[in-house]
Amino acid sequence: MNPHQPAPRVVAEEDLAAFTAGRLLEVMKALTVILTLPQSAADQVDALVVATGQGEEWRLTHAIRSWEANPALRHLLVANGNPAEETYVEITLDYLRSLGLRRTDGVHLQAEPAPNTGLQAAWIVNQVRARGITSLALVVSPYHLTRVYLTVLKAFTRAGSRLPMIPLPVAVSPDTPVPETGATAYDLVPGEIKRILDYMDNGWVATPQEVQQYLQWLWSHHKGLLVTS
Repeated sequence: MNPHQPAPRVVAEEDLAAFTAGRLLEVMKALTVILTLPQSAADQVDALVVATGQGEEWRLTHAIRSWEANPALRHLLVANGNPAEETYVEITLDYLRSLGLRRTDGVHLQAEPAPNTGLQAAWIVNQVRARGITSLALVVSPYHLTRVYLTVLKAFTRAGSRLPMIPLPVAVSPDTPVPETGATAYDLVPGEIKRILDYMDNGWVATPQEVQQYLQWLWSHHKGLLVTS
């Protein structure tokens, strides 16, 4: 599969029929263990990271609210989206200010287009290294969270780096239509599962073994962040 020609956003249940129950269980396990990480730990991290896309302005407004409410956060990283999307908006400080951003020191924007999550993840890794970021929270719509988390984890694994990553799902109803497609989270989850499994086969997202190894490391080395938050 070409990452520049990904699977459709909305797929039918029968499109998952080629995957065994075991493969589907891999996604369920990954989703479950990622979501066992407490969202409250996001208040203690070094940086908030937003992966934009699909015209979902709520990803940005959620991150901005958290950023403005917690001055201890040192960095806000905003990964660019895909200009080919009809709902694409150029990410600028003026645009973020229109969404409520007031504290601009520490805000870093991906200047180049990012037509896929892999390019967003590569930029995130580069920013973390360049700025000495020691921990982060990923701000993503819930239906998309697992794939983003697995993609960013794979990028760090390839780079030989580890740091605490906390999932911070956006507060949005699963019945809310996504602007780019008009589909809801319920409609989009099957396509996310298919992409995860296809991308896992191509080495673009973390494997179940990599997730398990990472979480073992995270819980053994950063339990204080997770438990006392």
